[in-house]
Amino acid sequence: MSDLFSPIQLGDTQLNNRIIMAPLTRSRASTGHMPNQLMATYYAQRATAGLIISEATMITQGNSAFVNEPGIYNQAQISAWKTVTDAVHAQEGKIYLQIWHGGRAAHSVLNDGQQPVAPSAIAIDDVIHTPQGKLPYEVPRALETSEISMVVYAFRQAAHNAMLAGFDGVEIHGANGYLIDQFLRSSSNTREDQYGGSVENRARLLLEVIDAVSDEIGSTKVGLRLSPLNSFNSMQDDDPLGLLTFVSKELDTRNLAYFHVMRADFYDKQHGDTLTTVRAHFHGNLIANMGYTESEATTAIQNNRVDAIAFGTDFISNPDLPQRFARDIALAPADPNTFYLGGEEGYIDYPAAS
Repeated sequence: MSDLFSPIQLGDTQLNNRIIMAPLTRSRASTGHMPNQLMATYYAQRATAGLIISEATMITQGNSAFVNEPGIYNQAQISAWKTVTDAVHAQEGKIYLQIWHGGRAAHSVLNDGQQPVAPSAIAIDDVIHTPQGKLPYEVPRALETSEISMVVYAFRQAAHNAMLAGFDGVEIHGANGYLIDQFLRSSSNTREDQYGGSVENRARLLLEVIDAVSDEIGSTKVGLRLSPLNSFNSMQDDDPLGLLTFVSKELDTRNLAYFHVMRADFYDKQHGDTLTTVRAHFHGNLIANMGYTESEATTAIQNNRVDAIAFGTDFISNPDLPQRFARDIALAPADPNTFYLGGEEGYIDYPAAS
């Protein structure tokens, strides 16, 4: 019977355990969205995870949705990321790069005045933190149909660059109200071309990105993250489980390394049994995320509901999380005030258990 500490093969990558480090934006990159030595230290400290999934990383210039998130779109960034992957591999860890486009969650203040883009000209109903303080999200410009192929190419190039930087694979970010998710869900996509309307059309961009990235680096180095219920960033869907069913069936034909599903909604607005839906239609590796304890995670794996569990906040304050689970050591609490603070505090100063 498998448990959290059983090895598992995700595509081309053999993991020592099933305790995955979820992607976590930490806003520690240097000017120019440049990875740095501080980030190398942070990820290397957490290399005992079965797999580290990096923070969301920009595939092109001009779609920053945070302050100081990293990029993977130029040679300097590739070289800087190589320092990070070398540090993780030196500790015998495995690391995927999460590749990402912010879409309407970006803001012109963060992008030299460039208007954000999205499937439709519908703004997020919230505020964004910027160097100028909290600002309302802007109404994005709807992408022209002819521009969408350039987005697909940017994901493909980002995956190519990730391989040059030494990553073990990539995770396509299709969750949490960013560009791919904006195309997927009915609340943010009111297009009338082949990328809007039906579930098949709204999923077209996602599947084109998956196929392009898989063609570039091999499908067995590719994962996908979705959040079909999550209402973060003003997201809703008329039929989230119907959408998830369609996507799961499509993924089942593509031999991906894994499918990473956020099982619930941060704001508890939409509900549904996402994991049972996926298991019914997708027969590859399923990683689940959101609010798992060690005990619940173990039970989920033992009962074959999932194959691995991604932990987020617990990895921030417990760099040695697998060892703490194995030795039944209490977890250290994380300080939310330092999540995006910048610098070493709350980033690399959480100690391992003695």
